[in-house]
Amino acid sequence: MSASVLRPFKAKPARAKPVDREGQEQAALMLELQLRYPQAYKLIYHVPNGGHRHKLVAAKLKGQGVKAGVPDLVLPMARGGYFGLYIEFKAKPPFDAEVSASQDAYIQALNAQGYLAIVCRGSIDAVEAIRAYLLQPATVAA
Repeated sequence: MSASVLRPFKAKPARAKPVDREGQEQAALMLELQLRYPQAYKLIYHVPNGGHRHKLVAAKLKGQGVKAGVPDLVLPMARGGYFGLYIEFKAKPPFDAEVSASQDAYIQALNAQGYLAIVCRGSIDAVEAIRAYLLQPATVAA
């Protein structure tokens, strides 16, 4: 018998499933908004641009208008002279990711169009940014 037949089977160690810290923190933000700022909670929405998809699905979505860099959250409430608030949401440090070049470019383009587009790191940072935004007077169309 060969030596390879006599070796016991050695299973590969199981990989720990990746933790979606950003998703967990964003869900915590939504709960906080639902409790503290129900009017904002009714209007805020998530743009599901991220994540890994099959190449055919990604191509189909791109054809339908999905664009790289679009911020994660949109609050269509006009305040402080802005038309609305866009938030690129990252997990709080040390689990935060870098802002990509496409995200930075999109944020700059939104700011140039009269929106307030910002990066928030963690749910506490985002709640405070939304609170400060909502405290500003409503933007009135001329």
